[in-house]
Amino acid sequence: MSELSERFDTHDPGAKTLGEKLRCDACPVMCYIAEGRTGACDRYGNFGGRIVRCDPVLVLDHVEADGGDVVPFVGGESESWDGNPVNTAPRFVTGIGAGTTYPDYKPAPFIVSQEVEGVDLVTVVTEGIFSYCGVKVKIDTDRHLGPEAATVLANGEPVGHVTTAEYGSQMLSLGGVRHLTGGSKSEGRVTCDTLLALCNKQPVELSIEGGSTVVVQAGAPPVIDGQVEHRMRVGCGSAAIGMFATQWKDLVDEVVVVDDHITGVVSEHQAGKVIGWQDTGIRVNGRKSTPGRYFKVAEPGLGWGGTTLTDPLAILGDWNPKKGARPGLSMLMVSTTGEQFAYYELDGDLKPVAKPFPDRLRKSVDLIEENCEPALCTVMFMGGAGGSLRAGVTENPVNLTRSVHGLQTYVTCGGAPVYIWPGGGITLMVDVTRLPDNAFGYVPTPALVAPIEFTLRREDYVALGGYEAEIRSIPDVLAKGGEYFNDRRVWPATGGQIMPRLLSAKANGK
Repeated sequence: MSELSERFDTHDPGAKTLGEKLRCDACPVMCYIAEGRTGACDRYGNFGGRIVRCDPVLVLDHVEADGGDVVPFVGGESESWDGNPVNTAPRFVTGIGAGTTYPDYKPAPFIVSQEVEGVDLVTVVTEGIFSYCGVKVKIDTDRHLGPEAATVLANGEPVGHVTTAEYGSQMLSLGGVRHLTGGSKSEGRVTCDTLLALCNKQPVELSIEGGSTVVVQAGAPPVIDGQVEHRMRVGCGSAAIGMFATQWKDLVDEVVVVDDHITGVVSEHQAGKVIGWQDTGIRVNGRKSTPGRYFKVAEPGLGWGGTTLTDPLAILGDWNPKKGARPGLSMLMVSTTGEQFAYYELDGDLKPVAKPFPDRLRKSVDLIEENCEPALCTVMFMGGAGGSLRAGVTENPVNLTRSVHGLQTYVTCGGAPVYIWPGGGITLMVDVTRLPDNAFGYVPTPALVAPIEFTLRREDYVALGGYEAEIRSIPDVLAKGGEYFNDRRVWPATGGQIMPRLLSAKANGK
């Protein structure tokens, strides 16, 4: 028996009530809800004989354009009042807590008009039900998490895959309609739970087939196989040579920066040649790319520079005395984060021997560490705004798509700026850390629910076939709420949310 059939009796789809239960039409599940209970999504409930949106619609108060203080919560105990009964700061009604446009024929829950610098702007506000959605996860680490295209698992269920790595970061692609609805019910539920937790900035443990276990949380460092990652690399080994060759000149005879991607050797590298570095006769066991740059010195792993190495000398062959090798020649080996480093001198047989690390090189290693940024996890929600969303904005949905791509309509997600992908449709991507906490919800179809707002000039909105009769003022929204008897809450905005300058730019037609 499913969770839904346990919580709700079967019902006649044509009926409005079943006993003392009310049918909620806010999403395709169409739950029958008893008095005092919520639906399967925990977002809507039956209270006082009516369907109510349980979370308040969130209204952002903005930082003043001149950089002044954030406007406090309305009615908050700490609010200071200057005697003016009207809050003159710009406000922005978000999709958080607004409700949805399901069924498709409904206008959006809130279509709000506000004048900014003499221009009447309309913001169309809704919570979108995203079946086609997922997250892109950027994990700042040089460590090897798993082979490209390896399956990513959460609670034993496949939820995504490892995708192509980026500079200093490993990348995961999670979710998508195939995992949400194309697999087993358990896979869909786990995928939905995983996406919801990640989008709401909660930690999630993921395991990668043939690789590591990693704990991911937006805005927090990754935890890889139980170890917290502190720094992302300053660059590849070649980049490190380019940046710091002058720091090592005349302090050491050779420097090797060990890296899974490109291992750098200063005596051969162009950066070394430019400053007059002498040859050392070093030989690196790897595939030489250009002078001083080597690929595949070792397999990817959790050791030095994101390789499997625990002993960096394993990448070196015999030294050539005809090209500068000599007893006493000194060598620094260091990783791209500066976390691993060692100092060697060649003995009489031209074999490197580990020596105590000299103080003269300590500053240069510290400089590498200083240039390494903190390792963080970035979670980008990605979804396609389809029929329900667009039909809630205009009776001719393609007009909205054209308006967005024509830069007449500005799209935000919970007040945060989004990136709109080129091409057909409205495919958006947003950094979840720029939204207020718990901005995302779900429905058990399964799908994620995300806030979305479309802002444009009033005349442009009317011209694209918008619901002019449904336009309301912000004071009216604050006074009356919406279709689902929404409570209202004003939340101070930070730099992550839409600011007056954005509204002003829109008013100026930019």
